[in-house]
Amino acid sequence: MTPDDLASVLLTVLRAAAERRSPEEPLTATAADITVERPRNRDHGDWATNVAMKFAKRLGTNPRELAGEIAAGLEAVDGVASVEVAGPGFINVRLEAGAAGALAKTIVDAGDAYGRGDSQAGNSINLEFVSGNPTGPLHIGHTRWAALGDSIGRLLEASGANVAREYYINDAGAQMDRFGASVLAAITGRPAPEDGYKGAYIDDLGKAVVAKDPTVLDAADPEAAVREVAYELQLAEIQESLAKFNVHFDVWFSERTLHAGDPSLIDQAVERLREQGHVYDEDDAVWVRTTEFGDDKDRVIRRGNGVYTYFAADAAYYLDKGDRGYKHKIYLLGADHHGYVHRLKALAGAAGDDPEADIEVLIGQLVSVNGAKLSKRAGNIIELDDLRDWIGTDALRYSLARFPADSPLSLDPELLRKRTNDNPVFYVQYAHARTVNVARNASDAGVTRDAFQPELLEHDTESALLGALQEFPRVVAFAAEQREPHRVARYLEELAGLYHRWYDSCRVTPKGDEPIEPVHGTRLWLNDATGQVLRNGLSLLGVSAPERM
Repeated sequence: MTPDDLASVLLTVLRAAAERRSPEEPLTATAADITVERPRNRDHGDWATNVAMKFAKRLGTNPRELAGEIAAGLEAVDGVASVEVAGPGFINVRLEAGAAGALAKTIVDAGDAYGRGDSQAGNSINLEFVSGNPTGPLHIGHTRWAALGDSIGRLLEASGANVAREYYINDAGAQMDRFGASVLAAITGRPAPEDGYKGAYIDDLGKAVVAKDPTVLDAADPEAAVREVAYELQLAEIQESLAKFNVHFDVWFSERTLHAGDPSLIDQAVERLREQGHVYDEDDAVWVRTTEFGDDKDRVIRRGNGVYTYFAADAAYYLDKGDRGYKHKIYLLGADHHGYVHRLKALAGAAGDDPEADIEVLIGQLVSVNGAKLSKRAGNIIELDDLRDWIGTDALRYSLARFPADSPLSLDPELLRKRTNDNPVFYVQYAHARTVNVARNASDAGVTRDAFQPELLEHDTESALLGALQEFPRVVAFAAEQREPHRVARYLEELAGLYHRWYDSCRVTPKGDEPIEPVHGTRLWLNDATGQVLRNGLSLLGVSAPERM
């Protein structure tokens, strides 16, 4: 019996109690309104609920009395071993071993689908993250959003949402001209422009540009030609870095798209905002009245000289996302982008959307790495590729996903490279590898899953392990709703600990010449169910589940 199953049973019992009091007024509630949680002290049972305290006033009674009625109703339900009322009206439920143990087979049969749900079904979400400028390599700040953004996308998809992971390529404007001039200077041996890009990677790009197109300096506009080839090479490097980091994007959106055409998407965006009644002209400039939606000042969208501001590109890009069918837009921005929050929400309001429902802006805090060296190529940053080569993709991704995005983070590479239990990613991956090894040894000993008698899973460590396995779907759904992958990581660490304790107490293979009994095959189901959940959880974080360690 899962928590959702128990919530449905509680709802049925609660409705009966309500009908006895007011036959003409049926209770308007759903199973989602009923909270079922694991008690902190497992001596209190498998599950606890405050349903009586929540609904007593509505039913015109006191919580303790209603709890007693609900407890009596639950005791008649198959699979419930005992029910007790505690304190002012808490209800503790203990399941029969067979009802609890049946979950092991459910998980194994479901396989990769266990934990997936429909809590986000019907939501069409555009998830934009990383979006590093194509003028240099990705750095440590991009690394954190790459890990978190991809994991958030995985969680949303696992919860039924239609998700497009999108990378916005800032490939227009003065920065690209400075980039082209910098690479051209490297090719021709001239000093880099004062406001240009520096570092060994620019010299390397210059060599790569000439190797790719030996005639590039013969073009009518050598700087423009160099810029385009260098841009193509740098973007390819960024894409390769992300692919090696196990991060996939569905859309690579070029900023140039917004400026192309007559009228351009930016031209159209200004007129669309004007039609909404939020654009006005003043001092020869065109403004958007964003203060109506919480911004600290109105924004200029086109200057008096006719040049569009960057806010115009933001507006066109936001509207284009909606035109592509994405009702909800999530932006993952760095710690230096706090000023964008009100601006983007005001933009959503000016576009006719609901700023509180249709747009979400997540700000990530800084991350540092103890002992990390600045990139030899870029000179003033720590590159994603260097971090990945040093720490490893799995350890880096897991560690970045293990903490809330809004908390500053300092990583300890020496700890993350250790193969010991104080390294969180090793601890969880080792638990998975152990489940595979147990299954392998069971097969060698002749233990199979032919026997399944869930009532045999009655050891305290088995009860605790099953209780944690039941929680996984709800952890996934809540992590998706809150955009918090760290909840999955912390859950996996708890599950790994419970599995290791079970492993120390309960044998899957018999000792010596002891005969194989049904309990051994039944425990193999539990072992394999735990491995499946560990594997599913690690996958949501973009981390591998090794079979040997």
